[in-house]
Amino acid sequence: MESCCRNCGRALTPDEIAIYRRMVNRGATDFLCITCFAEAYHVPEKLIQEKIEHFRAMGCTLFSPGESPPRDG
Repeated sequence: MESCCRNCGRALTPDEIAIYRRMVNRGATDFLCITCFAEAYHVPEKLIQEKIEHFRAMGCTLFSPGESPPRDG
């Protein structure tokens, strides 16, 4: 079953699910896409993408090592 953003309904990437779990609630079962996450928490999308790379580089197991950051748009 594909996860979708609880706000806009867009299909989510694994990184979007991982960053939501890392920064909001590790046990979450519904999520926000990066665009809706940024709007909800009043942060730039670029910062969220930087955090994804930061946590991946730290070895956080929520993020797959070979994934690239989500695309804008």
